Amino acid sequence: MVAAVIFDLDGVIVDSEPVWEEVRRAYVAAHGGTWQADSQRRLMGMSTGEWSRYLSGELGVDRTAEQVATEVVADMSRRYAQRVPLISGAVDVVRRTAGRWPLGLASSSPTQLIRAALDATGLSDTFGATLSTEQTAHGKPAPDVYLAVAARLGVDPAHCVAIEDSANGVRSAAAAGMAVVAVPHGAYPLEPDAERLAGVVLSSIDELTPEIVATAHGGRGEQRPDTADQQRS
Repeated sequence: MVAAVIFDLDGVIVDSEPVWEEVRRAYVAAHGGTWQADSQRRLMGMSTGEWSRYLSGELGVDRTAEQVATEVVADMSRRYAQRVPLISGAVDVVRRTAGRWPLGLASSSPTQLIRAALDATGLSDTFGATLSTEQTAHGKPAPDVYLAVAARLGVDPAHCVAIEDSANGVRSAAAAGMAVVAVPHGAYPLEPDAERLAGVVLSSIDELTPEIVATAHGGRGEQRPDTADQQRS
């Protein structure tokens, strides 16, 4: 039975992966580094500490990891101040899902960008638990953030359904023991192993329905008691 649904943010609610790639590519070029063909794929799901070390170390940026993190997040914050690129239909899907189950948010974005995105969507009060991988020991594909969000919601990870877009995100949620609905970005398709881990793969977030959530988990799902009571009355 489904006890909770845990959403990723980037690529699921906010179309931010292309923005992250643009900002980090420009930053690497401006600071003496070399962007690699697989850099974006490797970066997706990393925590702030992990991707800043990757840019500073493996990509040869002439800044410390701490400087990289501060400066890239500042660039992203400026972009978000201009416009948060919401994915069409995502806000309605989140609210519809919240009418059925408790929700959590497990994101690789820094806390300040999560806050900006939720403020822009009006979804701040929709999630019972929100966590950045900045606050966990390891980013995705490690299961840390999903396990922590499930714990904060007070639910068994095995009774959760995760909504993810990236291969590392799918791996993370699956490693936490959750059923996964994948909604891959057209520009960043899932790798075969990650696709096999997903119970359901959708082409867009507006295809996500309560029935799909229940199917991904292999059961009918469980309504919130207050919702079921309202339907009976």
